[in-house]
Amino acid sequence: MKYANFAHLVPLLFLAACGGGNSDNNGGNNNPPPSAAMGIDAGNALLVAQVTYQSASSSGDFAGLAGNTGLTGNAGGGLAKPAIGSASIFDAILQVPVGPIELPCAVSGTYTISGDLADPVGGTLTAGDSLAAEYNACDDGVGEVLDGTIEFDVDAISGDITSGAYELTMTMRLINFQSTTAEDVLMANGDGTATINTLAAPYVEASVSGGSMMTDTNASTQTLTLYASAQTVDTGIVPSPFTLTTSGTLDSSDLTGSVTYSTPLMFEGFDANYPHVGQLLIVGDASSARIIAQANAIDVVIEIYSNTTGTGTPDTTINTTWTELAGL
Repeated sequence: MKYANFAHLVPLLFLAACGGGNSDNNGGNNNPPPSAAMGIDAGNALLVAQVTYQSASSSGDFAGLAGNTGLTGNAGGGLAKPAIGSASIFDAILQVPVGPIELPCAVSGTYTISGDLADPVGGTLTAGDSLAAEYNACDDGVGEVLDGTIEFDVDAISGDITSGAYELTMTMRLINFQSTTAEDVLMANGDGTATINTLAAPYVEASVSGGSMMTDTNASTQTLTLYASAQTVDTGIVPSPFTLTTSGTLDSSDLTGSVTYSTPLMFEGFDANYPHVGQLLIVGDASSARIIAQANAIDVVIEIYSNTTGTGTPDTTINTTWTELAGL
C-alpha cells in the first residue's frame, strides 16, 4: 500500500497543514475526534506500522514543503526534506499589494492571490499580514490539477524573505484543497502552524504542528490530531544529514481504531537514504509497537509489546524493510 501525500506539490505551494472553517476543541475545523484506541498484536502490527509510518512521514512532508517561501521539498528516503529553492507565491503577492489578482497557471486554469499587508509598498512581510491563494483547476505541468484555498497568517518573521534568508512562522489553513492526479484525488482540510528557518542556510530547519489534519483519497481517509513534526537538513555537508521527529494521534479508515505515535529516538539519515538511526513508537489499547531503524538504512525491526511503553521483552518481532513500510 502507499498512502497519498502532497510531496508532488513542491513547485506550487507551501503545504504545512490542511485547513478551513472554525476550530473546535478537537483541534480543528470540525474534523471528528479520534475513535477509540485499537489493540496492536502480531496479526496487525505490520499494517499498523505501515499506515502510521506513512501518515507520520507525510506530516513531516508538510513541514518540509515550502515552494512558495523559498524552500522546496527534497524527496528521498521516504521523507521530503527541506532545501533552498526559488519559486515563491509570495513573490507574486508582494508585487500586487492590493489584490485580489487572478493569474494564469502554466498549462491551464488560474489562481487568485490576495493579501492584507502592513507594508505593501516595502515589498516584504511583517507579523500580522494575511495572505490567501485560491486555485481554480490550476495545472502547472507538474502532474496534478489544484483546486481550493490556502490561507496564511504571518505570526512572526525575521530576516529577509526576498533573499531567502529568514525565519518565518505562519498559521495556515487549507479549505477544501484538492489535488487531482492521473492516479488519485486527494482532498485536505485542517489547520497548522509552520516555522521555516533558513538563516543558517544551507542548514535548514522546518517544523509544523496543528490541531487536526484530514486527508481523503480514493482509497482511504487519514486524520492526524495534535500532530507535530520537525526536520533539519544540511546540504552544505556531503553526504547531507537530515533528522526527523514526529508525534500525534492517527485515525485511519484502514485501521479498526486510533493509535498515537512519537519518536523516542530521533530519526537520522543521509541524502536520499532512509533513516539509519531512530525509532517510532506506536501506542494502541494496552499494547504498542516500536519501529527501529537499522544501521544499513534498509532494514527495519518492529517489536510488538503487550504494554503501552514498548519496553521489556517484546512479545513478537517482525523483520521488514523501509520500502515495505513505505508501500513501495
